[in-house]
Amino acid sequence: MKPRKKTGTLQDKATATIPGFSARMEKLEQHILLHENSKSTLTNYSRKLAQISIALECLPEDATEEQLNRYLCERIKSDKHPSLSDFKHCIYGLRLYFRVMGLPERSLKLPPIKRSKTLPVILNHNECKQLFNASEHLKHRMVLMLIYSCGLRSRELTNLRISDIDFQRKRLHIRRSKYNKDRYVPLPGLLIRGIYKYMNEYNPKEWLFNGYGEGKQFSGKGIQWVMHRCLRKAGITKDATVHTLRHTYATHLLEWGMDIVSIKELLGHERIETTLVYLHVANSNRINLFSPFDKLYENAGNAKA
Repeated sequence: MKPRKKTGTLQDKATATIPGFSARMEKLEQHILLHENSKSTLTNYSRKLAQISIALECLPEDATEEQLNRYLCERIKSDKHPSLSDFKHCIYGLRLYFRVMGLPERSLKLPPIKRSKTLPVILNHNECKQLFNASEHLKHRMVLMLIYSCGLRSRELTNLRISDIDFQRKRLHIRRSKYNKDRYVPLPGLLIRGIYKYMNEYNPKEWLFNGYGEGKQFSGKGIQWVMHRCLRKAGITKDATVHTLRHTYATHLLEWGMDIVSIKELLGHERIETTLVYLHVANSNRINLFSPFDKLYENAGNAKA
């Protein structure tokens, strides 16, 4: 069997077919790095800008307003790319691109992004326990437990190094996450025991969760696979994703009495409005920060770890 030929990325294709694209991306990269945005921002935006340029067969600034609007409408209607996230990255990428290229007036003409009014899917306490116990693999179980117990984003989990764990202070150091911010979150003692057991069994070297190949991180797709498999095995029919565990973390903290400002800090949100989705009325006072994982198994004996 002949090996499959690599077709290259969208950025490579745009560089090869659209004159000036490479130079524009270098300028965009400089802006993003100097303004301390994450590399994922550059990757997402450059991919969308390459997609737009290839479809329109020109640089974004050379396309008319009508051409861009028609393209964006096609993105919304497309069966292959129906997600709001896809559309948002197109708009945000174009907005930043036009500002960096000195065309702020083009940025202002782009359609606004409507804030979603749907509430996040939340797992109840029993569903969390069922999910964690659904995997027979300690590594997979620890991945899901850690995302829930510390309210992590997928990328934050994959970027965790062993050195980010302060076992003595029971704190987890999350570095350079979204908005390029660091934060500390409480690490429950019960989970620390599980982490020790996991490390003794799997012997990770640098990254807390290794992927395939020496020095490789566990991937976001790998986390999604684990989540979907455990949801099926646990018999949970809710439309849950990996990010559901982060929503559940925040909601459980709120239900157990933590105030909304503390939750905002633990989640690493830039704006309090983002956190307010988790409550209708919050009048509680600030209390000591904790992880919902402590409460989850408070009266249920030992967790499976």
